[in-house]
Amino acid sequence: MIYETIITSVDAQGNAHVTPFGISLQDGLVVISPYKPSTTLDNILATEHAVMNLTDDVRVFAGALTKRQAWRLVPTDKIIGYRLADTLTHKELKLVKVKQDDMRPQLFMEVVHEVQHQPFQGFNRAQAAVIELAVLVSRLARLPMEKITQEIDYLAIAIEKTAGPRELDAWAWLMEAVSNHQAAMSGENLA
Repeated sequence: MIYETIITSVDAQGNAHVTPFGISLQDGLVVISPYKPSTTLDNILATEHAVMNLTDDVRVFAGALTKRQAWRLVPTDKIIGYRLADTLTHKELKLVKVKQDDMRPQLFMEVVHEVQHQPFQGFNRAQAAVIELAVLVSRLARLPMEKITQEIDYLAIAIEKTAGPRELDAWAWLMEAVSNHQAAMSGENLA
């Protein structure tokens, strides 16, 4: 099973990187499998740490993919790094094993510290739709546009019926990324 999270990592100089990441759990460890090349991969290999943030604010997912900073960071408690200030839960991770792969290595991370900051109230359909669109946006270069358009048409129903202001913002940011990708593919310039 894949869980959609926000991973924060730092490079060797302490510069923070925030990105959405689907993780899995295996034998009590968090498994992060970034495609190469990856800033997250480079950061974790350099520092051997990362933070898994669990949030219901879908603007963070959309903002990280569209270069809009929709979050505030605060220092972590037990490792050198940062977590989302407004996360529901954060887990500070330490690298314990790397399974090498030419395309997508697996990073096995131990939870060394965990704090629940707020209770999880559940996702509404619009939040789930934004997460799905974020996954599509992260794969724009790998998926056929027809598939992306079909998925968007279906996901838009949940946005129309259940979105609040945060979900509408996130949806608009991601749709702009899709439009820009379509324009680039057709040779148009939207900037």
